[in-house]
Amino acid sequence: MPRVTTIVRKPAVKADRVVDTVILDHEARNRRQAMLTGEGGTEILVDLDMETTINDGDALRLEDGSLVQVKAKAEGLLEVKAENPLRLMRLAWHLGSNHGLAEITNDALYIENDPALAELARGQGCTVTPVERPFRPERSTHVCDHDHHHHGHGHHHHGHDHHHHDHDHAHDHKHGHDHHHDHDHHHDHGPGCGCGHHHGHDHKHDH
Repeated sequence: MPRVTTIVRKPAVKADRVVDTVILDHEARNRRQAMLTGEGGTEILVDLDMETTINDGDALRLEDGSLVQVKAKAEGLLEVKAENPLRLMRLAWHLGSNHGLAEITNDALYIENDPALAELARGQGCTVTPVERPFRPERSTHVCDHDHHHHGHGHHHHGHDHHHHDHDHAHDHKHGHDHHHDHDHHHDHGPGCGCGHHHGHDHKHDH
């Protein structure tokens, strides 16, 4: 069975290389591994190195260089509209807060056909209409990858803050000794004298 490890994005797809077409819904277009059968009977094993979203018009490149183009399958969705765009913005915010999937167009939101989501949309004063169309939500695994990277950066930033806090603490400790004017004057070694050296010298002085 031919194995697929590479996605060719739509602008780079050459029509003369396409040997078959596979129709996938949104969930299938977000899988790293899958066994698929094209419309022409081509069987392929998808085994991608990283998580990604396969978009409508992209192609799966087989090991021999031939392509199987992907078409987005029409799915049962809810078309959400509102006379006041602010209502759609509020709904999008609520969906984002709950990690909901939504495709955003100029005049409507498209969301999964779920009774709870329909109730949420109506609660925001929007009209809800069932439709059949390909689902291309804004949230994807590509964005998820970016969020994980950012999360890692956050950990690094936290570590930096912790170090900075320790530095401030040490500085405050030295500053506290500065209140003893006569003592500090006697042991002043210049600007290069660090807190640790200063503190060690105090310990010797106490003895």
